[in-house]
Amino acid sequence: MTPPYSGRCLCGAVTYHCTEPPLWQGHCHCESCRRATASPFTSYFGVADGAWAFTGLPPAEYESSPGAIRQFCPRCGTQISYRSARFPGERHFFAATLDLPEAFAPTRHYFWSERLPWLHLSDGLPH
Repeated sequence: MTPPYSGRCLCGAVTYHCTEPPLWQGHCHCESCRRATASPFTSYFGVADGAWAFTGLPPAEYESSPGAIRQFCPRCGTQISYRSARFPGERHFFAATLDLPEAFAPTRHYFWSERLPWLHLSDGLPH
């Protein structure tokens, strides 16, 4: 993705703006992400702290596990981002919230061993 790029929640109250290319782009299959998003996997991209900003209503937060904070719109509930002590110095944004989600270019699958057994993907990405 070429900066700058931006995204928003469903109702448009929570918005964000990024000024640097993503550190990485991929699909996460961990149980925590699946449950948080009610989907078989979720697509994220990581952005270095200092290279992004919330530009609308501040998101609400939920600590889904020790050191893992999920941000979502307090009005419509859209999941916006994730941060974790496991990944210091970066914020993970949901690719589907991008204003131009077609710019997202995943390069790998994360937590492939936790994928749902009925999910079959043939995108050729490493895992």
